[in-house]
Amino acid sequence: MPNHSKPRGSRRRGSSAERDSECALLERNRQQHSAGRRYGPTASSTAAGFDALLSSSYIQGKPEAQHLVRGLNKWSSDSYEDDGWDDYLRNPEPGHGKLTFEQKDARRPVLNMRGLSNSGCLVLLLACLVTLFVGYPLISHFTQATLSTNGAYNLGGINSTGQVPLIDKLPSLVDRDTPSSTYTRVGYDGEEYNLVFSDEFNRDGRTFYPGDDPYWTAVDIHYWSTNDLEWYDPSAITTKDGNLVITMNQESINNLNFKSGMLQSWNQLCFQYSVYIEVRLSLPGSPGASGFWPGVWMMGNLGRPGYGATTEGTWPYTYDSCDLGTLKNQTNASGTGPPAATNPDGTPLSYLPGQRMSACTCKGEDHAGPDVSYGRGVPEIDVLEGGVNVTASVGQVSQSMQVAPFDAAYEFVNTSNGAIIYNTTKTSFNSYKGGQYQQAVSSLTNLDSSVYQLTSGGFGVYGFEYYTSPSSRTSGHVTWVAEGEKAWTLYPAAIAPNAASMVSQRLISEEPMAMNGGFLDAFCPLNSLYFASSISQIINFGMSDNFQAVDYNHLSWPAQMLVDYVRVYQRSDGKVGCDPADRPTSDYISRHLNAYSNPNLTTWEQAGYTMPKNSLIDNCT
Repeated sequence: MPNHSKPRGSRRRGSSAERDSECALLERNRQQHSAGRRYGPTASSTAAGFDALLSSSYIQGKPEAQHLVRGLNKWSSDSYEDDGWDDYLRNPEPGHGKLTFEQKDARRPVLNMRGLSNSGCLVLLLACLVTLFVGYPLISHFTQATLSTNGAYNLGGINSTGQVPLIDKLPSLVDRDTPSSTYTRVGYDGEEYNLVFSDEFNRDGRTFYPGDDPYWTAVDIHYWSTNDLEWYDPSAITTKDGNLVITMNQESINNLNFKSGMLQSWNQLCFQYSVYIEVRLSLPGSPGASGFWPGVWMMGNLGRPGYGATTEGTWPYTYDSCDLGTLKNQTNASGTGPPAATNPDGTPLSYLPGQRMSACTCKGEDHAGPDVSYGRGVPEIDVLEGGVNVTASVGQVSQSMQVAPFDAAYEFVNTSNGAIIYNTTKTSFNSYKGGQYQQAVSSLTNLDSSVYQLTSGGFGVYGFEYYTSPSSRTSGHVTWVAEGEKAWTLYPAAIAPNAASMVSQRLISEEPMAMNGGFLDAFCPLNSLYFASSISQIINFGMSDNFQAVDYNHLSWPAQMLVDYVRVYQRSDGKVGCDPADRPTSDYISRHLNAYSNPNLTTWEQAGYTMPKNSLIDNCT
């Protein structure tokens, strides 16, 4: 059997002639190597070039190869231009042999594009480094303003004034567009008032969605407590042509047919003990059609407008006594008296659940502080609520303070020591004095028709000045302004102790008061001439059959309420802030966030909380 195996490493060498030629080739290569040549056979010193390649025997008779070589030759001659400056590096001159590095460097051009670009990059990089580490500190040193401590400590002088630090570039409480001539005023009480907050609304296109503005928030709610016909939406409020603009549209939104706006400063900006608030505005509609309910007012920060659970048992209490006035329905523990707890028409005087945080609160119970002996509440004072005397087709504003507990039959003291009207031809006491949920200490002032949007589109100035002091609760006052003139003043005697209803002195607010307002559509079947002030609106524009009958046939949409400015002044003992130490609110709000964050909750119990025990009816000390 033939053997096809080969020894490992063996190699087939072919015929003897082939082996002889291979040996001769190896011997020739060895001799060349020994003569100093390192690689391959000797090559011609003349470059072959493309023409030589075309004439070679290898491609003779091969048209495709000849065509390829001609293309390469044409490409080489057409596409490559060599300036030849570095030929010496590749082709040494005859007779010189190899060049040293020094010779190569000496022959290289001093300036060329690559060298220039490299040098430019280095110069630019050096300039950037010098600017960063030398120029920037120098520029900052000579251009940056030094922040003052204002004689106190830390930047801006924190605690120097007891209010806010003065740090440039941060939002200021006083609008820089406010004329300096308005920075101070002499109050109706003869005291000096200084400007502490203003908003001129001069920058167009502002928005007031939650978080957009440091002082104002436009709410996104239905104001169900007054049966409003509109939905309050932040998109209804903006600024244009130097005014705050609140627009009401006939528009389907959240199962309602109207959209409008309400602006609040709740828990953002509050004032305590002394305030003069002034607004200049143009009212929506005309005096010839009733229904619109524009409002501007202030309310205690413990109640959030539109969040009904927060106002149950707090609004509109302004009371710091421990007596029957703190109890449910203003009746004694057995519910049998006093006689004034029933109105002359047989209806109950009060439907209020009792003062939630009264001076009678038992120790250890839920309370806002400073301790359970303080009576706390949510008083309300209205700059204005706009409406129409439909009989005379005259525009009017209602200017009121809402209080609880109530006088017998809601009759406040309107004699000269209790209340004064300054121009009886324009202003009169409101015939609506209250109901089971509030007592309204109120007046009505007739307006010039020019201050309405659909007449002349003019503006009027409205406001109120109030002062109160816990150390002298019988010496305060509230004075209202309509169309730039004093309209009327309320003194503490107007809401003095009432023997018939067995309640003590009601207070001019000592609570931190937040600003509110807006545009409501409001209609009231209770009284076609006058305005019942219900749970407060804020700078707001709305409608509700609880206020005045809506004249759909003569109202037109869209309708607008314009506010030129809001300015707030205080006496030297006034305070700015929503959480003062003597009437704190922040901790209480944070402990009851469910009530303060859900507008659909209507009662304190529904929010998951219980009413604190009252020492008059509960077993506590």
